[in-house]
Amino acid sequence: MMANSPADILGELEEAVATCPLDRCARILSGIVQLLTGSRDRSQELLSGVVDGVLLRLTERVEASALIQLSTSLAELKVAPPETLRRLASHANPDVACPVLQRSPGLSAADLAAIAASGGPRHQRAIAARDSIEPVVTEALIKHGGPICLTLIRNPGTGFSEAAYAALIARADQDGEIMKALALRPDTPDLVVRKLLSASPGQTTPAKPNASASPPAPRAAPKRPCAADYAGARPEIVALSRVGKLNDSSVNRFAIRGETANLFTALSVLSGAPIEIVEHVMADDDCEGLVMACRASRLSWATTLAILSNRGGTRLSFAERERAQHIFETLLLSTSQWTVRWGEIAAGANTSDAGTRGAKMGVSR
Repeated sequence: MMANSPADILGELEEAVATCPLDRCARILSGIVQLLTGSRDRSQELLSGVVDGVLLRLTERVEASALIQLSTSLAELKVAPPETLRRLASHANPDVACPVLQRSPGLSAADLAAIAASGGPRHQRAIAARDSIEPVVTEALIKHGGPICLTLIRNPGTGFSEAAYAALIARADQDGEIMKALALRPDTPDLVVRKLLSASPGQTTPAKPNASASPPAPRAAPKRPCAADYAGARPEIVALSRVGKLNDSSVNRFAIRGETANLFTALSVLSGAPIEIVEHVMADDDCEGLVMACRASRLSWATTLAILSNRGGTRLSFAERERAQHIFETLLLSTSQWTVRWGEIAAGANTSDAGTRGAKMGVSR
């Protein structure tokens, strides 16, 4: 008697699944997952194709808790049953859908774009948190607007097309947070940055250059904190430093929120420079000293740009931003640290601020 073909065997197995008790279905599902997760890549690929139809039947006959476990397990596999993945990813219950949406490499860009267009907010947030996002998926998510745009901009794995950048620039006209996040993103193209900086929030079109217009007013220096401000800021900064949390994240937050005393004190503690030097470089029209202080503090370029962009009443021009980045990328850490502590910057600050040093030395490192 000839053995049944693989198709016959699968057909019989699917029929058995359709009629077996629900608790047994859950056990079969768990057993198949164990087979998939315990196999090597080649065997995993073969098994995925064979068991896909059976898994689809099982997903119709088990409870949500079993589907969540299945989704969590399949999300970690390099090769997984494709139809089952798509069904889980498009499931109405976000607890079922989110594990594969966020982590599974088996979902195509087309799958993700379709779910981004039709899924709920949690589905969209899960997709926006993936390690790598294709531009077509980004475009589908941006159409929903709101916080998802910021999530995408802040995800270093997000890919942007020209259409996606155009949509974000249009939204940035009305949303300053989007404009700021996109301008601070290190890989944002120069052309996009120019368009962002050429119009302030609320404008619908970039401002056109006017040959007869007067030159821009000098950048207003940030108001220097008083001794009481520094005294209030120092305990928090020192505490953050001691537990290793005085870093790019916290300093970036101080800059964006305009927490001047916290920002100045943080730069002083991180760079080892007296507070007078920090005040001096923050007020200087030339960005070089401030870039050096940030480099000496071991801050990233993104955080340095946030400090530069928020220290006065006007935005950085494209040329200023480009020059500042060139200085940052070519400076040696040791040179920056020596210069802000003992070099020309320190000497200049000591001369110009000698009258106020006595009141401020209490916050120097």
